[in-house]
Amino acid sequence: MIHFDIAKLEQELNELEKKTLESDFWDDTTSANSILDKIKSLKNKCKNYREIEADLAGIKDIIDLLKLEYDENLANEMIKDINKIEKEVEKFEIQTLLSGKYDKNNAILTIHPGAGGTEAQDWAEMLYRMYTRWATKSGYKVEELDYLEGDEAGLKSVTFEVSGENAYGYLKGEMGVHRLVRISPFDSGGRRHTSFASLEVLPEITDDVDLYINPDDIKMDVFRASGAGGQHINKTSSAVRLTHIPTGIITSCQTQRSQLQNREFAMKMLKSKLLDLKEKEHKETIDELKGIQREIAWGSQIRSYVFCPYTMVKDHRTNFEVGNVQGVMDGDLDGFIQSYLKMSKN
Repeated sequence: MIHFDIAKLEQELNELEKKTLESDFWDDTTSANSILDKIKSLKNKCKNYREIEADLAGIKDIIDLLKLEYDENLANEMIKDINKIEKEVEKFEIQTLLSGKYDKNNAILTIHPGAGGTEAQDWAEMLYRMYTRWATKSGYKVEELDYLEGDEAGLKSVTFEVSGENAYGYLKGEMGVHRLVRISPFDSGGRRHTSFASLEVLPEITDDVDLYINPDDIKMDVFRASGAGGQHINKTSSAVRLTHIPTGIITSCQTQRSQLQNREFAMKMLKSKLLDLKEKEHKETIDELKGIQREIAWGSQIRSYVFCPYTMVKDHRTNFEVGNVQGVMDGDLDGFIQSYLKMSKN
């Protein structure tokens, strides 16, 4: 709360709302939509702050009453309210940490299994389920963009979009290598196996970001989706694969209804990957980017999920850990996400 200047934010909100009343507000639709998004975000923050402020004032009033005449039932209700407010304050504190350049954007996630065949591919599928469950519980929309089935089980790769305010801000810390230790269901000898999968998290690049990609640098292939069928497969030859020739970056989409929609989503992914690479390489323009290294360092895992001989999920960056592995696999990731955001701001 110390770093949250409510008066300054409410003043900024008031100034932005005045802009929407100007006659030329909609002359630039990109700018107008950006302002409206900012207004929505500021309103949400100010509303949450004022609600917490009112709740705390209510607690103070109850304390004053209890000082005059103690009532056990009223005291118990107050304790419940304090616990509730404590959780609201923690949630609000996390929201105030999301001030990065792209934190408010949607997130595009890609999961790849490491070496190990079926075992690793099954682990990648488990991670996909975990993140979709977290997103749904958190009120986000999930849309699958590209899916390649595993040979016997699991998946070879999946790309999906998590849409909603601050999706990237919450998920950016999940990027990295995830390690699983368990008794393999695919091993008739019942031996313990270690598997790896990598998660890439990128912000969706909105129209207000100035990013020029030379059309001559993009090669487009159209193909029929591969696989055994089912919900992931588009039956027509409308799947699109885009290759950025100078860097070798490839994106594809096969889950939309038309070739045009698949190309649009593949282009969205390509922009996100190229902008991320441009900023990591500290380049001024996309044209400066040449061949890239896509090697995955399996030894640098960010988190371990241990199913056997004990149960524990531990983040190696923050040392945050829980013993309820099944809860984590069902999407209970807030503790890991919050601890990472707090650490990264220190």
